[in-house]
Amino acid sequence: MTNSPFTPGIAPARLDAQTLSANFDDLHPPLDGHEALVAADRCYFCHDAPCITACPTSIDIPLFIRQIATGTPEAAAKTIFDQNILGGMCARVCPTETLCEEACVRETAEGKPVEIGRLQRYATDTLMAAGVHPYARAEPTGKRVAVVGAGPAGLACAHRLAMHGHDVALYDAKEKGGGLNEYGIAYYKAVGGFAEAEVDWLLKIGGITLHTGKALGRDITLEGLKAEHDAVFLGMGLAGVNALRAEGEGRAGVLDAVGFISDLRQAGDLAKLPVGRNVVVIGGGMTAIDAAVQSKLLGAENVTVLYRRSREAMPASRYEQDLAASKGVRFIFNAMPVAVLGNGSVTALRAEYTRSEGRSLTGTGETFDIPADQVLKAIGQTLEGAPEGIEITGGKIAVTGAGRTSLPGVWAGGDCAAGGEDLTVTAVAEGRDAAEDIHASLIG
Repeated sequence: MTNSPFTPGIAPARLDAQTLSANFDDLHPPLDGHEALVAADRCYFCHDAPCITACPTSIDIPLFIRQIATGTPEAAAKTIFDQNILGGMCARVCPTETLCEEACVRETAEGKPVEIGRLQRYATDTLMAAGVHPYARAEPTGKRVAVVGAGPAGLACAHRLAMHGHDVALYDAKEKGGGLNEYGIAYYKAVGGFAEAEVDWLLKIGGITLHTGKALGRDITLEGLKAEHDAVFLGMGLAGVNALRAEGEGRAGVLDAVGFISDLRQAGDLAKLPVGRNVVVIGGGMTAIDAAVQSKLLGAENVTVLYRRSREAMPASRYEQDLAASKGVRFIFNAMPVAVLGNGSVTALRAEYTRSEGRSLTGTGETFDIPADQVLKAIGQTLEGAPEGIEITGGKIAVTGAGRTSLPGVWAGGDCAAGGEDLTVTAVAEGRDAAEDIHASLIG
């Protein structure tokens, strides 16, 4: 974090250790065996289950719930992992309320869906706790594939390639694998070092060598990877941060929300993490919500989320909005930042009310000030370090089919690639499908 604990208004240890521990405990505690059986009993086991269609990785949800109901959670986990090798993390962070659970017949009929996400966690945690890896590698093919980015897309791609017998070199710019699962999600969604443990468990397949601290364009090049490997998959995510484009953006106390969350995720002692007394978060996605809620849980007195469009247009789900509101976070809609006020350090954020005119957004000319000693930017990330000569569309790597880029022998998936939603589960699906296409290409 760029601010020191001595920046005016920003300080550590606003709450005692016991309160912090309680605040950052598991958001959805795991089901025990009896609770899982009760939850599984609510499933209708639909033949044409709409929940499967709603899942980006197409997990056979009725099957794995039936396997839980019949007392075989390990088999249920295998059903999940066959489609989504990061099923454990997805059970924790997927917006199930807008995916499988929203499509659940119970939700349609009763307004209370089957708890698919918690059941998935019960199954995957049971198998992972056994310390075994349910997959074995095929006979070695002699083919070598480089995977850039050890986030959800890269991990899913590497694992599926290793299953097929290929040797995989997995590179990541950070010091740990996991990508946003390790560095970019709310602390209370994946407690107990789960992200790191999941990577270690995934690597038990064998055939994958993880190289950390290796960034594309800085430490490795696409040309070099292509020369030494039979194929390359790019899944490095989005490392750049959009500018606020507001006067005074450079004042002390203005931070990138992703960096704020990363510092929190890696903090050994939450009491040492400084937070403002009055925090304003700018943005409307999951990063904005995660940053706002965690600011409040760290002891910020007033936390405001400022979003330029209406509540209905907000990318974060209504569930997440309500979660934030329940923690005391205030929302201001139809307003955009125009200036960061202060003398060296931020003291307030000046915003202007907006109105929508078709697809365009314009300011009304009416402004107001929000007291702030810390401003967190959650206004989207950008692609950095794209290899020269690769086609870019909409600021991301252009892909066709199962992730094929404009360069022969190079695939891409996850947040850095154009196409799907920026969700962990979508990135897993893209990495998995690209691996199958790479495999077909290599053995064809």
